[in-house]
Amino acid sequence: MGTLKIGILVSGSGTNLQAILDAVGEHSLDVEICIVVSNVPNVGALARARLAGVPHKVISHRDYANRELFDRVLVDELRQAGVEWVVLAGFMRVLTPTFLLAFERHIINIHPALLPAFPGTHAQKQALDYGVKFAGCTVHFVDAGVDTGPIIAQRVVPVLDDDDEQRLSQRILEQEHQLFVEVLRWIAAGRVRVTTEPSARPRVIITPP
Repeated sequence: MGTLKIGILVSGSGTNLQAILDAVGEHSLDVEICIVVSNVPNVGALARARLAGVPHKVISHRDYANRELFDRVLVDELRQAGVEWVVLAGFMRVLTPTFLLAFERHIINIHPALLPAFPGTHAQKQALDYGVKFAGCTVHFVDAGVDTGPIIAQRVVPVLDDDDEQRLSQRILEQEHQLFVEVLRWIAAGRVRVTTEPSARPRVIITPP
């Protein structure tokens, strides 16, 4: 099996991107980052890609009349770069079927909650408002819903009595950095597959190393 070729979509500071860059630089993750694309100019993630010498580009969603046109351009850019798998690392756009079908079952995302609980934005605040005792993060395949795709892996973080949104978010983020890289290792090793049973939701199988 050759080196996994990934494209990373970002919209913000890029700490999860940095975790992936660090793992690649340390030779603990066998992937090739073909391109980093941001829909927002001048964000920290672009600076991180630039510093690492990784190809990067801004494709602003504001330049396109609708989501489908924007996604079509994204698909073309990723394909030209040779991308096989797409990694959403803080990409703040909902993907359309145009994109989902182009990379079907080859798009993963990380979310700062134990899905299916607390999908969407401000998941950490949702968890605190609900009064849960445990929160965490989830890496999942992306489908047409919002954070509804098949779950690949999760990490649990206890909610402490004195937690506020910032403190809880930081502890979850530390686990995100580890989990995202771990899941990418599994994918690069060919250990992740999705099975569909009759009249059941798709389910992720992680095969032994």
